[in-house]
Order: sequence, then structure tokens, then C-alpha cells
Amino acid sequence: MISKGTMVCLMVSGLAAVSAAVEQDTRVFEMRTYWAPEGKLDAMNARFREHTLKLFEKHGMVNIGYWMPIENPDNMMMYVLAYPSREAREASWKAFLADPAWHEVRKTTEADGPIVAKIESVLLRATDYSPKTEPSVDEPRVFELRTYLASEGNLENLNARFRNHTLKLFEKHGISNFGYWVPLEDQPGADDTLVYLISHRSVQAAKESFDAFRQDPDWLSARKASEERAGGSLTAPGGVKSLFLQATDYSPTK
Repeated sequence: MISKGTMVCLMVSGLAAVSAAVEQDTRVFEMRTYWAPEGKLDAMNARFREHTLKLFEKHGMVNIGYWMPIENPDNMMMYVLAYPSREAREASWKAFLADPAWHEVRKTTEADGPIVAKIESVLLRATDYSPKTEPSVDEPRVFELRTYLASEGNLENLNARFRNHTLKLFEKHGISNFGYWVPLEDQPGADDTLVYLISHRSVQAAKESFDAFRQDPDWLSARKASEERAGGSLTAPGGVKSLFLQATDYSPTK
């Protein structure tokens, strides 16, 4: 027979599991990267600032944040949108692209030629350990976009290490967790890619935080144990990419 105390513990555990499931962010995210032709970056940003964000909101898209690299020789800007579902995403873009207001804006802003040279897009889902990704302001801070390519068969092991160890250790060393995503099943990198955004008070603070993180005995222990279980590194050779970003002046997240 189950004791009363055991029953209470089971009920609490069950409620915790239900709560975790409810809190899981099931939205679809889209990370879009734009490159402007030489001399057109300001014009591209002006169109987003003055028109595009409002039109996105009009058509049900949630503007999470807009960023540019701190060092930006390629005239790049990237942003993250959120949607209730994949179907909602398709419907929103269809309505946006058909909107006469967008056609007028595009015509006016491109009177002297195109202001966007290339666009890349990837659809993402939040990992089960990601903080809920919402627009926020906490200045001064810089953002760091980090992309991990897992070694063969090790994406779940990599996620487990982040879930169980890395996020807590980041916070311990002054690194703020913003959002963690993996590509949807039909997207490039679905089987081996983790993308996340963190923030720091400055680029120098980021260096100091990561120096302390990498020397932390708890991290060294977690890394060793996870690699022993997996039979080697959880990331492919050269599989960690980092890009420091600053929020645009019109970004909902700063």
C-alpha cells in the first residue's frame, strides 16, 4: 500500500511535470539574416524602423529582436520573429507579402535600387531548457550568437549538457541566457545544430566570463563526463561559431 506521504510526493511530482509541460515554449521561431548592398545598410534599417516592424505586427508576427554585428564589414542584420505555429507563420507571410501598404513601402524605399542583397531564413523551435524568449531591455549589454555543430549522433547529448549543466554555469559566471533553439525537422541542420543567444555587459566582460567558465571545476567535470559517455567531443571539429551583436535602435530587445 502506498503511504500518504508517498502519495503526496507523487502528486507534487506529477504537478511539477504538468507545469513543466505547460511552460514549454511551443512557438515557431524564425531567424532571418539580411545583407545590404554596399552603402544601403542605413536605408535597409530605416525601412525596418519606420515600416516593416509595424507591418509584421499587423500580420500577427511577434518581433523578438533585431541585431547587427559589432564589426560589420558585410552590411549584415539579423532578427528573430515568433509565431504560434508553422501554419500561422505561413499565413502571416502570405498576408504581409500581399499587403498594398508593403508594396507601396517597398516601391518607395527602392526608388534608387534594391536595399537588400541577400536573405537567409531558418525556422526553429525552442529547446526544452530555453528561457521563454520575449523582448526585453537591459542596457548596457552586448549579445553573442553562438552556433554549435554537434558531432555525429551527439545533438541530444549536447542538449543534455546544456540542460543539466551549462546554463547554470553560464549564469554563475555572469552570462545571461536569452534563447536556445534547434532547427525544425525539415530545416538545414535539424540533426546536428544548436543555435543560441546569450548576453554580456560588454565584449570584455564576455571574455572574462568565458575564461572563468572554462576553468570552473564543475564545467571541467561535466565536460569530461559527457564526453566519456559519448565516446568523444560533443561538437564537430571547428563546430563552434561565435558572433558578437548589438541591438539596433528600433529593436524591441536591447
